[in-house]
Amino acid sequence: MRARYGIPLKITAGLTATAAAGIVYAAGFEARSFRLRRVTVPVLPPGMSDLRVLQVSDIHMVSGQRKKRAWLHSLAGLRPDLVVNTGDNLSDPDAVPEVLDALGPLMEFPGVYVFGSNDYYGPKLRNPARYLMEKAQGRHGLNGNKPVVGAVHNPWEGMRDAFDAAGWVNLTNTRGRLKLPQADLAFTGLDDPHIKRDRYERVAGGPDETADFTMGVVHAPYLRSLDAFTADGYELILAGHTHGGQLCVPFYGALVTNCDLDTDRVKGLSTHMAAGRTSYLHVSAGCGTNRYTPIRFACPPEVTLLTLTARV
Repeated sequence: MRARYGIPLKITAGLTATAAAGIVYAAGFEARSFRLRRVTVPVLPPGMSDLRVLQVSDIHMVSGQRKKRAWLHSLAGLRPDLVVNTGDNLSDPDAVPEVLDALGPLMEFPGVYVFGSNDYYGPKLRNPARYLMEKAQGRHGLNGNKPVVGAVHNPWEGMRDAFDAAGWVNLTNTRGRLKLPQADLAFTGLDDPHIKRDRYERVAGGPDETADFTMGVVHAPYLRSLDAFTADGYELILAGHTHGGQLCVPFYGALVTNCDLDTDRVKGLSTHMAAGRTSYLHVSAGCGTNRYTPIRFACPPEVTLLTLTARV
């Protein structure tokens, strides 16, 4: 008679309890453990005063998220010189009023914005393992997958109108300008490459030479966009989208970026090279999650206060 070997009940129970505890931690604590990242970037022309830029990304607001709204409210206390919103504000078609309430105090400051796919379309339930499969197959968003059918359309126009009314500059496949007390800034923005709405040919040509400084802004850091910005001579590119990997392995890092960017640059400050030029790239890990996967592990939600300083 063949012996039957199984996993002892105590071990099975222990593994189950550990997994359950991990889920409780990832959903109940870390996903709401909001952080402020501070980064210094030496990109400004010599002699120019420091510029404090607050980058907010991937809020993925769902109705009823009071703690997230209160935390976003509190960021106005940082008194940034500029706010850059890199998109994916929504994860609920009914949450536009709550996004505007959360960002209301920040809308008192000069700002610019681009949208991401989740601003335009409602979230869908997906198996998280699909992100690993898509990475292995080189497919991301509409850049390798079939077009989305039957998507829920979010009421993003009201959010756009409110941002515009507050004086925030819409950078959807266009250029913009803001004159601050310490600098005359120019911006070049793209619509979301994740759903193939980017049109770099409309904004090509490099930084505005009449401005003190020009930066590139895009939601998803796809390599084609980063290459275009860098080859054109932009010294700083701001992006979001990746959620920092969202579910990371301690002491290893992210497994996916949900685009063709490598995992070594999934969040934070790095550099990008193209056509013999180098740009600084900052990718925000974001402060939210898709409503159907409201968990983070080894990757807390965050916004970033970037202090731009003069080049040495």
